[in-house]
Amino acid sequence: MSMFADGLEQAVQKAFTRPIPKSAPAQMRYLVKQYKGTRAVAQMLRISQRTVERYVKDQIKKPRPDLAARLEREVKARWQPQIRAKAKERAATTDGIVIDTRARLGYTAPIGSTDQDRIRHLTVALPPQHAARLFDAQEAGATDQQLREIAAEALKEVYFQDGGRRAGSLEEVRFTDVEHLEFDL
Repeated sequence: MSMFADGLEQAVQKAFTRPIPKSAPAQMRYLVKQYKGTRAVAQMLRISQRTVERYVKDQIKKPRPDLAARLEREVKARWQPQIRAKAKERAATTDGIVIDTRARLGYTAPIGSTDQDRIRHLTVALPPQHAARLFDAQEAGATDQQLREIAAEALKEVYFQDGGRRAGSLEEVRFTDVEHLEFDL
């Protein structure tokens, strides 16, 4: 996963109404139920089917750190799908999404105007259509670079051009050296 995709995923997870199962056996049982069997879960987690069965029966309780992380990530990715979908829908239709970032931001503009490429800390509320573009691209499997370009385009319109009230001749916003990135719904 990437910084942008992870950030979008974490924003959606904040909408969860119930915490994910705590113990590894409970998480394993949840995945087995979701995938309707132990073989698919074993393949996804890159462990043996027998190991999955032993977790399900509470014979193993404490996974290695790398397996624990994969297990938690896979459970979170499937947890409360209706709430996840509603949160994305709300962001894409009415509420929009907030981007909080500390990164190098600058822009390309016609000759003679300033080109301030500098580290800025921005917290900007992006309107719903930008949230929709980000989530649609993420679901279509966009790369981190593609998500970054969509976010840069959104910042260009909303922050630098203030919805068309200024900097009309701005050509491109550069969004690089991301030190911090967080999304909020």
